[in-house]
Amino acid sequence: MEILIEKLKDTDEKDLYTFELENRIFFEEMVPTRGDDYYNPDVFKNRHKTLLVEQADGISLFYLIKDKNDCILGRINLIDIDLSQKIGHLGYRVGQHHTGKGVAKKALKLLLGTMTELGINQVKAKTTTNNIASQKVLEKNGFKHTETSDEEFEMNGKKCRFVNYTWTNKLSY
Repeated sequence: MEILIEKLKDTDEKDLYTFELENRIFFEEMVPTRGDDYYNPDVFKNRHKTLLVEQADGISLFYLIKDKNDCILGRINLIDIDLSQKIGHLGYRVGQHHTGKGVAKKALKLLLGTMTELGINQVKAKTTTNNIASQKVLEKNGFKHTETSDEEFEMNGKKCRFVNYTWTNKLSY
């Protein structure tokens, strides 16, 4: 499957809202919930605007993962960018009907390919112990496991811990 990553735009709001609604239950099986307010149309609209401001300010980069027909397959983000430390923090999610097809792996490879241009030498990522697929995506893209938290939390009736990873840009050294 051919994919591309495209920076988030103002005009993406409605399609992104639909994508998030359609995948809410699926996402909440793997990651902590964003809460009911997130899915309120007015709250979502305001949050979308806030993300665009963060992106314009260089604090974060938000991308949509799309197919050749401009359909949203997922999202991939680099947030809390600190250019003085040359570091950013990764987040991504792929819609339920597009998992298991290499979408996340390909999107992450595309994003990591822009790190030298962005001046980022290190990317941090965090997932949960129950999200094995995410761990595999990170590892296949050169992320190294750095820590598994000792602290357990409950999500959907299961005990989980956070698993931390780091990617280092070999081209920057």
